[in-house]
Amino acid sequence: MYIVYGIQGWGTYVPYRRLDRSQIASVTGTHGGSGTRAVAGYDEDATTMGVEAARRALGNRATTPAAVWFATAAPTYLDRTNATALHAALRLDPEVAAYDALGSVRSAFGALSAALSVSTPTLVVTADVRYGLPGSTDETTAGDGAAAVLVGDAASAPVLAEVIARTSLTEEFVDRWRPPSRPTSQLWEERFGETRYVPLARRALKGVLERAGLETGDVSKLIVAGLHERACAAAAKQSGVPPERIADRLGSVVGNVGVAQPLLLLASALESARPGDVIVVVGLADGAEAIALRVTDAITAYRPRPTLSAQIAGGAPISYGRFLTWRGLLTVEPPRRPEPARPSASAAARNADWKFGLVGPAGVLAEQRGTVTTFTVDKLAYSPSPPVVFAVVDFDDGTRVPVELTDVDADEVTVGTRVEMTFRRLFVADGIANYFWKARPVREDTPHSAQEDSA
Repeated sequence: MYIVYGIQGWGTYVPYRRLDRSQIASVTGTHGGSGTRAVAGYDEDATTMGVEAARRALGNRATTPAAVWFATAAPTYLDRTNATALHAALRLDPEVAAYDALGSVRSAFGALSAALSVSTPTLVVTADVRYGLPGSTDETTAGDGAAAVLVGDAASAPVLAEVIARTSLTEEFVDRWRPPSRPTSQLWEERFGETRYVPLARRALKGVLERAGLETGDVSKLIVAGLHERACAAAAKQSGVPPERIADRLGSVVGNVGVAQPLLLLASALESARPGDVIVVVGLADGAEAIALRVTDAITAYRPRPTLSAQIAGGAPISYGRFLTWRGLLTVEPPRRPEPARPSASAAARNADWKFGLVGPAGVLAEQRGTVTTFTVDKLAYSPSPPVVFAVVDFDDGTRVPVELTDVDADEVTVGTRVEMTFRRLFVADGIANYFWKARPVREDTPHSAQEDSA
């Protein structure tokens, strides 16, 4: 019996802040490039962005995953599992397994391959915070973001894009490397990487199309993902796929989001896909990966919210100086207040439902919206990015909670501002990230839940 297996849902997350690359040249004296790059907030990391993408991929939870895979090259922790924070924030059952795939850009395909190798629904979450030395190519081409897909068979939920073929090639060569103790990468001569990756890309594309019984003319959209910009461009050009069917890599509006790029670009393609379309994703990292998908009729009823295109269209600017400060590449005078104490592991464990899931006495506040009833702007509280805006929020179920606001300038806030909850990092003390929920203004003009859809 033939089983349809593939993508059942997807979610994307692009941070609110954008850096205009033209600002870089005036500081570093190098060509900063054009366009903008997405910038993770001072209170964001790969884990928090992964939570946001995962929440959107799960949607109204018609399907509960049996496992979660989290792939990133910018983990908050080594030794302990980063995916457990996602697991807790998503309020998943303890029997739902959570695993990390860390360190390399290829981790995204490793996690996806693991998900496609089992028969149970699996959530694959990818996120990355990309660093580069000031003025470097890595800094100008990079971006931050996250993407997640729910993978399963048609017996558990409608499949939106069926996986019809996969192939994987591995080759050892050094074109990029980064010791665990360093945030920025070192690169070999650019042409060397191109000479290695382009033949691999051709071979992977040829192999996946042969397995699917397709020709290059059958490809509706070709996605080429990888950190080697020159190799990706050359591989796309030499693929034989018409230029108008080559996917925009979103470099001028988001940047290269590393581990998250393959799924982010796949989500972008799916947002405009039609039933019958064939999408091929080729990934270049320590070899080459390729996966071919055929879009099903179920895509017409699926409405991702917010869409990736809406997130790209939104956003607010950040200065280059503040960007460097948030990245820890520019040291400024810290707040003249005591640094926060290390979070208590025992206290966090006792209050995990509240701390990670934001489960209140009357229900789950994380899934609700609320209204600011009063607020204050605190210029003295400890924060890497002062001032801090605190607000009292009345949630739609009647619960009243004091919360910190994020992704907002102080002069934007008014009484009556509608807000939604977002998982963030309050601070890091003694190497422990203190995660909790903050509120951000509602900016997407879309219903928040299935209940609002039917209202």
